[in-house]
Amino acid sequence: MTEPEPIDGHAQRLYLDVLDAGGRIGADAVPEARRAALRELLRTGLLIRDGMDESYLAVNPRFVAETLGAEMNAEATRLLNRAERLAADLDPLITAYDSVPRPMAPVGTDIQVVGREHIRQRIAQLGSDCREEALTAQPGQPVPAALEMSLRQELPVLRRGCRIRTLYRPGVLAEPAAIRYAATLTEAGGEVRLLDEPFQRALVFDRAVAVVPAAEDHSRAAVIADPATVAMIVAGFERDWARAERVSWHTMLDHAPARTAADRVGRLLAQGLTQRAVATRLGLSERTVAGHISRLRELHGADTLFQLGWLMRGGEHRD
Repeated sequence: MTEPEPIDGHAQRLYLDVLDAGGRIGADAVPEARRAALRELLRTGLLIRDGMDESYLAVNPRFVAETLGAEMNAEATRLLNRAERLAADLDPLITAYDSVPRPMAPVGTDIQVVGREHIRQRIAQLGSDCREEALTAQPGQPVPAALEMSLRQELPVLRRGCRIRTLYRPGVLAEPAAIRYAATLTEAGGEVRLLDEPFQRALVFDRAVAVVPAAEDHSRAAVIADPATVAMIVAGFERDWARAERVSWHTMLDHAPARTAADRVGRLLAQGLTQRAVATRLGLSERTVAGHISRLRELHGADTLFQLGWLMRGGEHRD
């Protein structure tokens, strides 16, 4: 059964005209322009065909409402019964799922290691259970698809009144999707800062459970509930958060991210860092940094990287 939709204004006016005509209207009295309204009244049952001739009869709207209401109540009862049976119907599948060995091995009393295929699921569960605060330290370059998924998980957490604080490296300024993510999150009440120095990847939920990498390729993650270990991770985050830079993300939306990243490349060159060191500091690939350097050399008329660094020290790219 499909849910009945309310009739539109054209159909209502035609029904009233039928009532004005005594509750009956001939088929030839309905012009082509009003045929859609006629079909709408027939669909809802407010008009029926007279079997004796080519005319239509008005039906009491109260009767239509009672009939449709009874059908909808019957459908609702059917759905409720189906919902009650659903768990029982799926019980064999639930049992089979629970019996499958999970790549989750206890390392200690309060530490579990989960494989790649279960990391996102575990984080999503922790996020849905979060009631006070979530801390996130993400030193890598974010993937746009992952940012969209993060927003779908984090916005409901913020709407529940929780606090979310996120740390990124300045390299995210080269990614428009990251700037849009940060602007959306901060508008909803979250906080996102940039830290121009190395820090460790970590997520902490309600200062009770932390998730950190358990392998260099991030194929495994450690879920930690040990209070002393979690407290140490939180203390490290708070130290980094205090040194991190506040950013007006909505203002950033109006600027080209590549230009902002190029400015940061210029400032680091002025400090004497090499191309590789700049890439490491900003969390960018050397190829991306090389592109920024090429544009800066063209802008400032520098023939070599040494000349560009010298020109940068002239003050044009200092904070």
